[in-house]
This record gives sequence, structure tokens and C-alpha cells, in this order.
Amino acid sequence: MPHYHKLGKMPAKRHTQFRKPDGSLYSEELFSTEGFSDNYSILYRHYPPTAITKVEDAYSVEPKVALAKQLRHRSFTGFDLKREADFIKSRVPVLVNNDLQIILAAPTESLTEYFYKNADADEMIFVHEGKGKLRSMYGNIDFVPGDYLVIPRGTIYQMQYETAENRHFIVESYSPIVYPKRYCNSNGQLLEHSPFCERDIKQPSELESHDESGEFRICVKKQGMIYPYYYAHHPFDVVGWDGYNYPFGFSIHDFEPITGRIHQPPPVHQTFAAGGYVVCSFVPRLFDYHPQSIPAPYNHSNIDSDEVLYYVDGDFMSRKHVERGMINLHPGGVPHGPHPGMVEKSIGAKETHELAVMVDTFRPLQITDAALGLEDPDYYKSWLPD
Repeated sequence: MPHYHKLGKMPAKRHTQFRKPDGSLYSEELFSTEGFSDNYSILYRHYPPTAITKVEDAYSVEPKVALAKQLRHRSFTGFDLKREADFIKSRVPVLVNNDLQIILAAPTESLTEYFYKNADADEMIFVHEGKGKLRSMYGNIDFVPGDYLVIPRGTIYQMQYETAENRHFIVESYSPIVYPKRYCNSNGQLLEHSPFCERDIKQPSELESHDESGEFRICVKKQGMIYPYYYAHHPFDVVGWDGYNYPFGFSIHDFEPITGRIHQPPPVHQTFAAGGYVVCSFVPRLFDYHPQSIPAPYNHSNIDSDEVLYYVDGDFMSRKHVERGMINLHPGGVPHGPHPGMVEKSIGAKETHELAVMVDTFRPLQITDAALGLEDPDYYKSWLPD
């Protein structure tokens, strides 16, 4: 998890009087996980965050599952996803299970008409295309292509874009998204052998503190439904906060690859961990330097995990016909490996310039209707000789 951070002003002791210049009290809010027993932050607001003026009828955004059970290698052309102006409408689930939803999004307009809060899941938004600013009650984080934005559940936020050409690969996680334990010491500090460190983490800055009353629409996602709430005060009315629970950014370009004399297994690429899955980053790196090394990965029998690869850029040394935004699903139960000819082709190569995000789940993924509309139906035949 991110290390301790604070912004703005706050009292010397928590749960004590903290008064405005006019003598009235600021409102304290504990933003905690697992009740009161895990990471938390404490926020101080101009107004209590409980004043609701109106609640509109909820509507469903639950994914429509087309294949609840399946055993076939599949490929989806993510850049064929239709662009949408609205932020919520742009989010299209493609692969889902009880641990996560994998979502593609291509929003064309900034989220300004309302605020968004996911009360179900932590979010990891990988910015494939576009740049802008994640605005939240904790402050702002600038983002550019290649950034992971990790947003704890319950965070109220908006996405402010500088361009209409935006594409995201999103994971909604029903458990916290954390650093792998093997990268951290007992105090949570990232260790020397970790492929990134605290200096690489983008923390919130530019704390906004709106002292405004009116009607502010917040679309809250809960149990596959969107609940439009109207609050009496601007949700970014925080004057100060501190703690360990807040959004952060990390660039895939700051991931330092781990290499060796022979081919290294996928865990060396791990970036984040969560309940029921892991996230890995494949980045440009030097190949193995044993004189008889084979840089291409060996065939692997997926016994107990589904592998999802999202291709960002560059040439992938083990695959043919890779496109930007492509998603490949290799389900647990059947082996997969390099395409024909790619093993021999890789021998003698010195480096790779591939860029990809991998999600390995430990429970089978279900395929949505939307995913089938993006599918290359013959992908499972791609291991046949040319």
C-alpha cells in the first residue's frame, strides 16, 4: 500500500476540536478499510458528508454474461470498442468473476456533470491513451499514457481529460489492490529487490477545498447498480487529511525489469496483488544472457489460473499478429505457449520492446456479450503451423 501522506491543515491530535475561523467546527471523517482494523485516512471537511437532498432511481450496469463456462483460447480486439462521451457508459465489462471485473473504456469527454464513486470495488485504471488529471476528495493526480491509477473503493472522483482520444484498461477489484508481500518489509517499505520504490509513486497534490452549497450529483456504484445521489455540499470540501488510504499513480515505464541468464518466470513481472488475482507489467528489457538461452517463454500448462494479456505497444516476442489494445484469454485447463516459429526466431535476440499488462486470475473468468462482439473467433487455431 502507499506510505503515509498528508495534505492541507488538520489538528495536532485526531478526534479533537478543529475549528474554522468563524468558530464553527470542521467535520471529521474516518475513511477506513475492514471496519476499523486496516488502512485508513482521516479527512476534515467544511461540512458533514451526510447531507443528501435527493436520491434518483437506480439503474443497472451489471455485465451481461454470455459464457459462464468455457475452455477455449480467445482474443478480443479492444480498440474496436465504440467510443462514448459519458464516463459510466464508456465502461464496458468484458471478463468477470467473483473477484474482479475487467473493463474496457474509451471516454471522449471529461467527467464534469457528476462525480463518481465505486462503493463495490477498488479500481485500477490503466491509461493506454490520453492524458489529464484524476480529481478526488484527496487532491489531484496528473496522468499520462502508461500510468496505473489505483483508486480505493468509496473514493469520490472525476476524470479531467486533455483530449478526446482516451482508452483505459480497468480492473474493478472486490479486494484491496496492494504491493506484493515479497516486495515489502514488515513495516510496509518497498525492499531493495522490488522493481519499483516509493519515489516512483504519484501521490495526490493540489488539494481542492470547495466551500460550496447546492446540489451535487454523485453516481454511486453498488452491487451492479448506479444510484444517483444529490449532496448538499461539494464533495471536494476537504481542508486537510492524512493517512494510508488514498488514490495513487504508478507508471508502467517506471517498472524496472528483473532479468537473468535464462528465461525468468512471469512472477518477476508482478506489479500488484489482490484477492484471487495478480497484475503483472511486461516492459522493454534485455533478454537472457546464457549462451544457450531461449528468450521466448516455454510452453505452459495453465492448470489453476486464467491468463489475460492486454497488449499496449511494441512487438511481443512470443506472439504473432499482435495489435495495440488486443486482449488474449488463455483459460486454466489447457496449455499455451509461443506461436509456431517464435521460439527459433527469439534465439540470438538481445532485447524486447514489448509493453503489456497481464492479469492472472485464480478462478475462471466469464465472458460477456460485449466481449463476444470484439472477438477473433479463430484465435484458438493460431498455434497451427502456417
